[in-house]
Amino acid sequence: MWKILGIETIYIDIPNTVKSRLIELAGDGEKEVRFRDLLEMSKVMFLLNGETEESSFFITVPDDLCPEDIQLMADVILDIAKTAEFPFVEVKGTEQRYQVIITNNKEPELIGLNKTPGMSSVELFKPIIKAWDSRGRPNSSFFD
Repeated sequence: MWKILGIETIYIDIPNTVKSRLIELAGDGEKEVRFRDLLEMSKVMFLLNGETEESSFFITVPDDLCPEDIQLMADVILDIAKTAEFPFVEVKGTEQRYQVIITNNKEPELIGLNKTPGMSSVELFKPIIKAWDSRGRPNSSFFD
């Protein structure tokens, strides 16, 4: 069974558990109130690297957040991780390696119902293929 910040959870519910526990454990200061507001606006995603067994928590923030707000979020999460009486991630009683990534980068969807316009697999590689055939600066290693 997975334990995230001291709460047992199932794999598919880990992002919701992380978000709710971070909000719950944040504290009561002015900085922590702002953190709660920012985290409520953000989306949390969980990925597990099966090879290294490292857990990654991606917190995707809105595009209009300033760097100071992102730093505030990182500071509060770090405070929680340092002061918690339990591991951030635990599986079957063993503490796991983890990382928290705060980002606003949105990957284009290449397939599926919500694919990003112009980002089908062919469209994505067209500039690369065109560059192979285009004129430009010659490769100096061919002219010795």
